[in-house]
Amino acid sequence: MATEPLSLQELLARSARGDHACFAQVYERTQAHLFGVAVRMLGREQAAEDVLQEAFVSIWKNAGSYRSEVNGQPVQPMTWLIAVVRNKALDALRQRKRRAEDALPDGDSADDGADTPQAPSPLELLTQASQALHVDACLGALDGSHRQSLALAYYQGLSHSEIALQMGAPLGSVKAWLRRGLDKLKNCLATRGVV
Repeated sequence: MATEPLSLQELLARSARGDHACFAQVYERTQAHLFGVAVRMLGREQAAEDVLQEAFVSIWKNAGSYRSEVNGQPVQPMTWLIAVVRNKALDALRQRKRRAEDALPDGDSADDGADTPQAPSPLELLTQASQALHVDACLGALDGSHRQSLALAYYQGLSHSEIALQMGAPLGSVKAWLRRGLDKLKNCLATRGVV
């Protein structure tokens, strides 16, 4: 007899107890919607991906802080997840504004344009976009632990031991997930003619 799928609330509760499989289900069920929230706020897909990654790390760490009711008012799990993404996006917007203010010229720099890099051609942009779509599709096909460990390593720049700490997993498991994830990613990209 087939069992009913767990509710998002139950998945979060089990994630709070360290259940990686339940956390992977939370990710699978919500990432598309949460990515849309981040894109709408930030206007850039790359920035939205970075924010979403940070948000899911925070969700993993703080899943136990989700409450289904606050001051007698019900709080849906998706509302809580959106709030986490929204807060991370607001932080990113603040950082972007600070960087833009810091980058303003102070008036006495001589800019002759000699060191200005050339903008990529339309063909180069198309090639880059196509490759990014292939990478995204191949990453999406990976198991949750493989995808998360690769994202933490390559997008966040974490070491193996830092990833193990973030994911609450043994170091050996993280190394195996990274190795297998890279192998699967390479094979997927090879079948698509990208590598």
